[in-house]
Order: sequence, then C-alpha cells, then structure tokens
Amino acid sequence: MISRRDFLQVSMAASALVGASGFGNWSRLAAQQALTQDQLLEFDTFGNLTLVHITDIHAQLMPIYFREPEVNLGIGAAKGQMPHITGADFRRFYGIEDGSPSAYALTYNDFSSLARAYGRVGGMDRVATVVNAIRADRPDALLLDGGDTWHGSYTCFHTEGQDVVNVMNALKPDAMTFHWEFTLGTDRVSELVESLPFAALGQNIFDAEWDEPAELFKPYKFFERGGVKVAVIGQAFPYMPIANPGWMFPEFSFGIREENMQAMVDEVRADGAEVVVVLSHNGFDVDKKMAGRVTGIDVILSGHTHDALPEPVVVEKTHVIASGSNGKFVSRVDLDVRDGQMMGLKHKLIPIFSDVIAPDPAVTALINAQREPHIDQLREVIGRTDENSLLYRRGNFNGSWDDLICDALLSEREADIAMSPGVRWGPSILPGQEITREDIWNVTSMSYGAAYRTEMTGEFLHVVLEDVGDNLFNPDPYYQQGGDMVRVGGLGYRIDVSKPQGSRISDMTLLKTGEKIDPAKSYVVAGWASVNEGTEGPQIWDVVENHIRKLGTVSVTPNTSVEVVGA
Repeated sequence: MISRRDFLQVSMAASALVGASGFGNWSRLAAQQALTQDQLLEFDTFGNLTLVHITDIHAQLMPIYFREPEVNLGIGAAKGQMPHITGADFRRFYGIEDGSPSAYALTYNDFSSLARAYGRVGGMDRVATVVNAIRADRPDALLLDGGDTWHGSYTCFHTEGQDVVNVMNALKPDAMTFHWEFTLGTDRVSELVESLPFAALGQNIFDAEWDEPAELFKPYKFFERGGVKVAVIGQAFPYMPIANPGWMFPEFSFGIREENMQAMVDEVRADGAEVVVVLSHNGFDVDKKMAGRVTGIDVILSGHTHDALPEPVVVEKTHVIASGSNGKFVSRVDLDVRDGQMMGLKHKLIPIFSDVIAPDPAVTALINAQREPHIDQLREVIGRTDENSLLYRRGNFNGSWDDLICDALLSEREADIAMSPGVRWGPSILPGQEITREDIWNVTSMSYGAAYRTEMTGEFLHVVLEDVGDNLFNPDPYYQQGGDMVRVGGLGYRIDVSKPQGSRISDMTLLKTGEKIDPAKSYVVAGWASVNEGTEGPQIWDVVENHIRKLGTVSVTPNTSVEVVGA
C-alpha cells in the first residue's frame, strides 16, 4: 500500500547522475544539476482525495538551514521505533544513500558539507510553489496547517503574528490547529482567528470557566472533495498551561480529551464522513497512542515534535504522518476512498530544497513586503561562527545554539548556572557564516523572553531536572509534552533515562569548581522563558546579541557535561 520509492527515488536519481560517494563535496551547481523541481514533485496521482500537510513553520518565511537531531531517544514501547532512530540507523532503515539529498534532508551526519552542496531549505514562497503544483494536479486538494505557525521570528514578534497570517492566507489553507499561537495572548489570538478565511479547529480547546467547547474553535469541519465527504478534526497542543504561561490565555483549557475525540469521530461518522482526518499538534508518540485507543480515524497528520518521516507509521488502521518543521517539508497524501471507506493510501514527503524549487513570485513579493519595514534590523551582522562551529538546536540533551545561549546567560547575567528551555524550533548556522540579528531572534523569539536571575538551592535544581526529565522520558506518551531536556550551562549531571521520576538525575556538578552540587546550598541561576507572570530581566535576544558582539567570532566545543545511561 505504501512505497518508499516515492520519496527515495529523489536520492537514487541524484546518485545515478553524480554518484553516491560525493559526501557533500559537490558544488552548488552539481547539486542543482542532480535535482530538479520535477523530480521533487513527481507523484503518481492516486485515488480520489489529496491531503497536503504542513506544520511547525515557526514563522520561518525565508529559506534556512535546519539540522535534524543526532539524539532522539524512545522510551518504553517507543524505544528503537520511529521517529526515535537517527543518523546512519535512519538511513539504513529507509535505504537512503550516504551523501544523497535525502541524507541531507533527513539526517544530521556531515551536515555542514551537505548544506554547502544542497543549500538552504524551506521558504514559504517555495512551499507555495509545491502547493500550487499539487493543486494543478488535484485542484480540490485539502491544505492543512498543523500549527506552531504564528511564532518564532523577529517580524512575527513585532507584528504579533500578522506577517505570517498574511503569507499563509495567500496559500489558502483549508484548516489549521494551534499551539504557540496562544502565547500571543487571548485578545490577539481571538482577533486573528476571527479574521481567518479558513477553519480554526480544536476539539480539545474548551472554555476554562464552563468546561465546554470554546465557541471560537470548532471541533471539526466537513469538506466535500473528490466526491468524498471528509471530516477534519482539530487537536491543539494538549499541555498549553503547563508548557506555556497559562496566564496569557486563562479563558481556555486543553488536554488530550481522548473520550471527546472518540465522541467527535463517532459524530462525524454518523453524519456521513467517509474519511476522518485528525489535524494534530499532540506530538508523534502521543498521536501513536491515541491512534491505538480511538477507533475510526483514517489519518493523523502529526505535529509538535518536528519529526520528518518518509513513510506513515500505521497503528491499527490509522496512518500517522509526520511532516517535519520550519517549512522544510510538505507532505502529499493521496487516498483511495470507495464505498464509504479508505481503500488505500499513497504518501510523499517532499523536501523543500530552496535552490531547486522556484519561488512563487506573488508570495515572494508578499514576504518581502512583510520584511521591508524591518530589513535593516534583520540584516545587521552581530558576529560570525568560526570555521569549525556549527550552531544547531535539535537533540534530546543539548544543541550548540543552546550552549551559546547558556554561555551568554552565564557571562552577561553573572551566574553560576544557566538554564535554557529544550524547545525544538530554530534554524542552524553553518561554520564560517555571519550571525545576523534575525538569526538570533529565530532561536529566541517569544512573548515571554525575559532573562531572569535568581537563586536556587541544589535541591530545587535537582527537582527541576527531574521534572523536565519525566516530561521527556516518562514511558507513557500521555505524560510527555514533546520538547527536549532543559539545557544547562555551568552544570554537569548524569541521567539514567530508564529510571522512574525522582531517580533519573545524579552526580550534579558545578563545572567551574568541579564540586558536587550541595542540596542545601544556593546558587545564582540565570535563565529565560519562565512561565511565571511578572518575570523580570532583559530580553534574551538582547543578552545573546551582547554576548556575540563581545565575542566577535563564535567558537563552540562539544558539550560533554551530560552523561546519559539507560538508553
């Protein structure tokens, strides 16, 4: 039913043209010769219904570099299962050639070299080209946005999401769901949602006071496409008031609401739905669990955890599809629906190679119009990386961007220990590349970015690490919130991911002295992105900018301060 050929043919075609042993040493021209837009978009149209999925754009309107994770551990039943396989193991599983376009798009190895060969990825004008090409083939295709769209850049922050809304409206989505959007605050979210020319969905978004579905967000919407009655059910991020500041959106409550999801599936089926699609921001492991417990869902379009998989994962009768993040991929899903049920599915994860896919001129002009008032601020060069330093974020325990942010907090805030949230958004910076103000905002922009300075006891630090560790490594996906481990500077520790909460973290060490952390002693801690109302301090983007200006050239070294066992 599902073929790897649809995605992997791009790699094989490139290998046939230039050989599979280049390992990133090809010139940009050679990469362009190896790949064509037609190859990337090639698809044997199937069935009578097409879904197009994008998710976790994080306001990245322009082409970027984005490195996939090196470490993405699965716990319990998820151990060794997709998406918890990375690097060479991932390539072996899918038959991906080393050094190929697919290797660059989907794994981290030799990233800097391959990035120089294949160039940037994403760009919403390139995404528009792909969407338009799919619509030319299947005019009534459904375009579905999985959320985390109005967050994550300088211009998004300064326009309160309007820049991204304007660009996304030009792509004409049919529906979206939500997560970081709520950190714009209830009033702004309501204003934007009421202006949308498409459906805002979330069966699990409830009125907090009355514990009933919120009127602003519909649980589902029906579409008639290809002679098929399709129900799209929205599933917003379930853990909003825990992972993000609840005081910014006190009118709403969330949760997985599995029973209500089942009720919604039953309701749309009773009303004639031939296909049920869940547009989800649960995170992949949560979606897999839900797929095994809620019956009647044909497809879950998964978001939040930024996983990119060239094949669906099938749970019972539900196909779970992961489409990456930051505008790096678009998923095309064709369904064969007959006699009121799905008879087959064909899927292709399309990598958005920015040097190969031609930008849509109208969307390019629209993006430029959003950026023009801010262009001098965006382009100002603050520093650069040295020839050996790659800045990236993804990974369960550390990323070099977060190491740099922690170093900035230690230095600029005169702290013993620094803490940076384990978020998964934020583009990469290649060795020898200039670092602009836009680059800094791409990894720090949020509506609660104050960099606090406080004192914490060793005991409290241990509690924090244990709490975040359980969010990531609880064997029950419903207790996972989908981020990565909090990043720390000035502090080393050992984590046994196989242990229960309270027993994972040990050997906490203050790096500047080599002394063990004393549970009774207080330490000066600097951090940012506190969910507490009234947090005071300079904005994190200013802290990082000041630090990079002083350094001039940024050099990062491997982070060995976290010892991981039990994986």
